[in-house]
Amino acid sequence: MDIIKKNLNIKKKIQSTESSIIKYPYGENDPYAIIELVASTQIYSKKYNIDQMPVLSARVSHASSGKSGNNPDADLNLMRYLADNEHLSPFEHQSVTFKVILPLFVAREWMRHRTQSYNEVSMRYSSDPVGKFYFPLFWRKQEVKNKQSSLGMIENQKECTEILKQTYQNCLDSYKKLLDLGVCREQARLVVPVGNYTQYYATANLRNWFNFYRLRIDGGAQWEIRQYAKCIDEILSQIWPNSWNVLKETLDKKTKKKAS
Repeated sequence: MDIIKKNLNIKKKIQSTESSIIKYPYGENDPYAIIELVASTQIYSKKYNIDQMPVLSARVSHASSGKSGNNPDADLNLMRYLADNEHLSPFEHQSVTFKVILPLFVAREWMRHRTQSYNEVSMRYSSDPVGKFYFPLFWRKQEVKNKQSSLGMIENQKECTEILKQTYQNCLDSYKKLLDLGVCREQARLVVPVGNYTQYYATANLRNWFNFYRLRIDGGAQWEIRQYAKCIDEILSQIWPNSWNVLKETLDKKTKKKAS
């Protein structure tokens, strides 16, 4: 099947998903790249809500968790104090699981965050992931001073995309030929490029999601992973507006301090 036609077919499947929090890191025109909220910590006490978890856990040190919720301003101020002074263990009691679909080269950057738990699709067990490819929205030039970064746009964008499309098609044809020759999937995947999409579940607590966000939203991080960091920010801001945003405020304060 032609790569582009296959992309359009899968797009229809993704759009049919309902009653979920799903973000599209590369925009809705990309048929594969998504991040979906799968699960998050719940609280069963009728007196509290999950967004108060940092103050509940902080106040237990003084046997005063019961004060939480009586004064929302005091709760928020305590959360800010904890975040500003890097007393971060109270932010470890809320966890989130995301289903993430992303290019292999982005996944390998992501998985350097070893405080997360992962379960990933296996190309040993299934050939289904093979043939789902990432196409850049734009091609960037190599940064001269920073060898790991990029800066500015390539002039001939169309030619770059054609080269990539041909390469992907060659890889996909080679993969299928190897399978037709009887080669096992665990070896046939040797020809799969790093632009192929993979998927996994990623679970971490709030503190560690913030650490991921802090590093991957930075201007020095690769553009492709920064888009996922933005989506995580949007989702966590939606489900835990207080506890997530007080952590984010510390980044703004540090930025302003450096600028002054």
